[in-house]
Amino acid sequence: MTIVNFTPWTAVLGGSLLGFSALVLLLVSGRIAGISGILAGFLGPKAGDWLWRALFIAGLMVGAALAFTLGWVTVPSLTAPTPVLLLAGLLVGMGAKLGNGCTSGHGICGMGRLSRRSIAATLTFMATGFITVFVLRHLL
Repeated sequence: MTIVNFTPWTAVLGGSLLGFSALVLLLVSGRIAGISGILAGFLGPKAGDWLWRALFIAGLMVGAALAFTLGWVTVPSLTAPTPVLLLAGLLVGMGAKLGNGCTSGHGICGMGRLSRRSIAATLTFMATGFITVFVLRHLL
């Protein structure tokens, strides 16, 4: 996948909006905007806890559809075979479950709350990513 039209300002704006949105959700409702936890709670809901999760997930889908419709984003082309994509999705889901949250949940929400667990998780997945890129680009 090639990044097209990357500018630092759009990245700063997008990151700021994500952080601000997570902060507002935490301050207004006391809830954490980690998508893996929101999705897990949506799929196995407790009484009185389903509506806000459904609205959050619907907002993600509507926002993505709107951005695509307005031409702000394009759909990336995937060249991997479907079984590989399914396996990758399964591994990501298992990793989020084992890590008690997804990378964005730990990186944005957990670090914003100064959670030691999230700081450790973020350092671990960032270091793993750096090492993986180095090995793939420079050693193999």
